[in-house]
Amino acid sequence: MWDRTELRAEAPGKVALLEIKDLHVSYGHIAALRGINLDIDDGEIVTLIGANGAGKTTTLNAISGLVKPERGLVLLRGEDLTALAPHAVVTRGVVQVPEGRRVFARLTVFENLEMGGFTVRGSGEKRQRIEQVFSLFPRLRERRHQLAGTLSGGEQQMLAIGRALMAGPKLLLLDEPSMGLAPVLVDTIFDTIKQLHERGTTILLVEQNARMALQVADRGYVLQTGGMVLSGTVAELQANEMVRRAYLGIG
Repeated sequence: MWDRTELRAEAPGKVALLEIKDLHVSYGHIAALRGINLDIDDGEIVTLIGANGAGKTTTLNAISGLVKPERGLVLLRGEDLTALAPHAVVTRGVVQVPEGRRVFARLTVFENLEMGGFTVRGSGEKRQRIEQVFSLFPRLRERRHQLAGTLSGGEQQMLAIGRALMAGPKLLLLDEPSMGLAPVLVDTIFDTIKQLHERGTTILLVEQNARMALQVADRGYVLQTGGMVLSGTVAELQANEMVRRAYLGIG
């Protein structure tokens, strides 16, 4: 029987906001993650780069409690999240914006934001957070009484991010935020990511557009077929021949 206590030994010094240790996830007989390790410090943007099927979304889902690992640890400031249910992970401050946005189509923009603030107890605090979202995304204020399913793709992505921000995340997980958006809207979403970074939000970003991801991130990891093959600062990854050839279209 695997004993998670074997992985708990900590090196002296600073504890990262998030640590993933020796994480293994399988779907049936198919190994999706094979012993990956990752860490994120407060205030960083860290990006996960990799082809379709590399394990990027599985990594986010394992952090969020949506899939359970066969072995390994997910630690938030040293607290083990690995066995927690997804709603309990959210209450700890880890909030995911899923691939494909997945807004509540039959609820209004305002109602979607209220759903995102289910962990907020005071009505005054909830109203304040909604105002903060509207300040970040003025378009959502204009559409606040509109059904979410009738919004454009870019507006739905804004709403999905805003809904996640309602929970006051310590760590925001963004899964393919630019997918299916027109180039001008991609720029808008990445400008928003930069603003959140400047406000101190810690972000783990999964993004097929590696060029854009590396423009906003501090550090990155490269996944291939469920294994971590490379990590480094943005400058190191941008200079790496494999990254340049496979993900940046250079060389």
